[in-house]
Amino acid sequence: MGSVEGLPYLKTNPKIIFFTDFDGTITLQDSNDYMTDNLGYGVERRREKNIAVLDQKLSFRDAFRDMLDSVKTPFNECIERLLKAVKLDPYFSEFYEWAKANNVPIVVLSSGMIPVIRALLENLLGHKAEHLHIVANDVQSRDGKDINSEGGWEIKYHDDSHFGHDKSLEIKPYAALPTDERPTLLYAGDGVSDLSAAAETDLLFAKKGNDLVKYCERQGMPFTVFEDWSSILDVTKDILSGKVSVKNVAQEGERTVHRKQK
Repeated sequence: MGSVEGLPYLKTNPKIIFFTDFDGTITLQDSNDYMTDNLGYGVERRREKNIAVLDQKLSFRDAFRDMLDSVKTPFNECIERLLKAVKLDPYFSEFYEWAKANNVPIVVLSSGMIPVIRALLENLLGHKAEHLHIVANDVQSRDGKDINSEGGWEIKYHDDSHFGHDKSLEIKPYAALPTDERPTLLYAGDGVSDLSAAAETDLLFAKKGNDLVKYCERQGMPFTVFEDWSSILDVTKDILSGKVSVKNVAQEGERTVHRKQK
């Protein structure tokens, strides 16, 4: 295995590293959409921004900041609302416990904000998510205000990319290792923002019913469709045990999608 210096997920010498999106992938609802729709300028305006991003008229970074800037609710109240509204995929907790027991690091790569993700995970899992790394955007004071005051917070982006957080940057150092010296890299996601990260991994689990499946087909990217984390757990177990290869899973995923399209 490669050197662990600067590559913390290699520390325990794992056979698999599992990278994943958070909102709409681990959770059933998107926390940022929820805030924008219910505490900000609403669904219609948000959809307009999403379409502008898809049409490449606006960067994701600018659109996302605009959405969250429309939310004036104090940050602590936003979290209270989210804790009541956002639910966990019913099988993620089982996957988390299995990964912990089988030395499979879980790395959350998110366009959301670290304090929100931590609060939701702790609430939904019922304990601190210690076997899980979070790489995401953060929150900061707006104009020196208290973040728990009206209009007092704003998003603090992770990097200077047009995404605000280029998820692929976290994976690239691992993907660059010689194939026979690195773990298998897996990724689960549901949106187009996951595409750059998924391109660096060996296999993408793409959530059923989302545009990501179509994008993967166009890009010729290996993927398999999932509805919930029970299928992700089953496939990851089989890959770890050597029962199936990543290539086999991707080929079967492609055949399944093509059969459904006929």
